[in-house]
Amino acid sequence: MGETTLMVMIRRFGQPQLPALLMLHGFLGSKDDWSILMPRLSQYFHCICIDLPGHGENIDTLDSPGLHQAAKLIVSKIHAMGYRQFHLLGYSLGGRIALHIADDFAGSLLSLTLESAHPGLQDPQQQAARSQSDNLWANKLKYLPITDFLSLWYQQAVFSDLSKHQKQQLIAIRRINDPQRLANCFITTSLSLQQDCRTVLERLNCPCHFIYGVDDKKFAQVAIDWQASLADSAQHLQLKPLHAAGHNIHSLHPDLFTDTLLALLCPEPLTGLKEQ
Repeated sequence: MGETTLMVMIRRFGQPQLPALLMLHGFLGSKDDWSILMPRLSQYFHCICIDLPGHGENIDTLDSPGLHQAAKLIVSKIHAMGYRQFHLLGYSLGGRIALHIADDFAGSLLSLTLESAHPGLQDPQQQAARSQSDNLWANKLKYLPITDFLSLWYQQAVFSDLSKHQKQQLIAIRRINDPQRLANCFITTSLSLQQDCRTVLERLNCPCHFIYGVDDKKFAQVAIDWQASLADSAQHLQLKPLHAAGHNIHSLHPDLFTDTLLALLCPEPLTGLKEQ
């Protein structure tokens, strides 16, 4: 893959000699979703923000199931840039892909941080119900005007903390995506197809964090149950609940999210900064 092609789908912030932090956005998002964090985060990390397959400028398509394929495509791009090890941050869909990167490239990770990400369904009935639901959404994405699809998408309960104005802003930003490429990514990375990634963390030799909003009741419970299921649970998964926050913390509460992430990944530089 040529350097020009890579740079279209990737934005980088911070000095190249800083530790690398690979950042994976959620469904419908893009590499630019992280820009709001860059003024501070790029002081401590060389931040690599990449469009997921089918999003933004990334025209990669996935076979089904596609989560391991997505992981390999993303890491191949990072390795092509010369980064063999990196910190990894993933939000929602990006977090689920991050878990598959952890599974396939455990030795590449300096740390793993998940924001509101599901480790996988364990109940066959839940998997079947999710498959049916995701197929319905995929058909809406393929056949409805993109703005109509987005209006329906942001009516879901998980986005209840968004104001009407915030939803309108997101619709205006997200409608530039290609709906057919989005549909491919959505259906091939469906939660119904995802392996159970809970025990992946037990095979990692790096810190693992789960950041969630207390107001996001669904993912708060997912995080608590996941930690409880692990051997040496607190060692393998450190939970970081944030109050007065919902599902998408980094977008709606960027300062809170940045403070939290920096405290988890580099507490010593933060201490030094305060003393200056």
